[in-house]
Amino acid sequence: MSVIYNRVALIGLGLIASSMAHAMRRAGLAGEIVGTARSVETRDVARELGFCDRIVDTAAEAVDGADLVVLAVPVGAMDGVASEIGPKLGEGATLTDVGSVKRAVIETVAPHLPDHVHFIPGHPLAGTEHSGPRSGFAELFDNRWCILIPNGTPQAATDRLTAFWQGLGANVDVMDADHHDLVLAVTSHTPHLIAYTMVGVADDLSRVTDSEVIKYSAAGFRDFTRIAASDPTMWRDVFLNNKDATLEILGRFTEELFALQRAIRTGDGEELFDYFTRTRAIRRGIIEAGQDTDAPDFGRSGKHD
Repeated sequence: MSVIYNRVALIGLGLIASSMAHAMRRAGLAGEIVGTARSVETRDVARELGFCDRIVDTAAEAVDGADLVVLAVPVGAMDGVASEIGPKLGEGATLTDVGSVKRAVIETVAPHLPDHVHFIPGHPLAGTEHSGPRSGFAELFDNRWCILIPNGTPQAATDRLTAFWQGLGANVDVMDADHHDLVLAVTSHTPHLIAYTMVGVADDLSRVTDSEVIKYSAAGFRDFTRIAASDPTMWRDVFLNNKDATLEILGRFTEELFALQRAIRTGDGEELFDYFTRTRAIRRGIIEAGQDTDAPDFGRSGKHD
């Protein structure tokens, strides 16, 4: 592909940003990639790995002359970063993010931006339980979805960012912020909370030892631990900034759980069978859509599982 943005600034250099850099290089989407991170250690690792053309010390320096700026920091850090870079953003530059919530990001970031900047929040639905600049790889976004929130920006700016994400390998969809937050509460946020809770239950259950939990972990619990290994700072910020949608879905989950408890208690095998049959169809739909495989270990064996 041809260059879509002459200079891309990555603010934050964890899994998503480093993978974006690798994928940009694979497809030749950027004339120059400039990166920065808060910690000296992260910047040094990024320099060592060389996935950016330049690593600079501050966000303000990184956005100088950039026509695309990507906020790849925890949601709780976006206010401070936006206030720092707002006055430095160039005429016609596009600012996007990769955060897992969108309404809170808009309310936090938008007030710091000049009118000449195109702010298009985004969320690539891709990741692993690994974090940091060493965890990135170019294939992370291949055939995954990236959701964009046009937020009233000109269509040409949205089309350009769409082409960029497609060049990274992603499929692109458009939503409004509130619907995004509800969808993600169902598909990501509440499942993560449940995973953290189940692992916490195992940790607190004194009749099952730590060695037994590790030694006898079958696929279900093993997958819970994979999810629960995700970055705690990011997930703390997600739940604090998408509390309404998450609590709504968590309430619905509790109702479903009580119904299953009742079916188990009363020996209602027909209810359990019908419920499991209906939910099994969702899994089949995910496989048919190419968002996972039915291979052993759910296709997650290998370096980036």
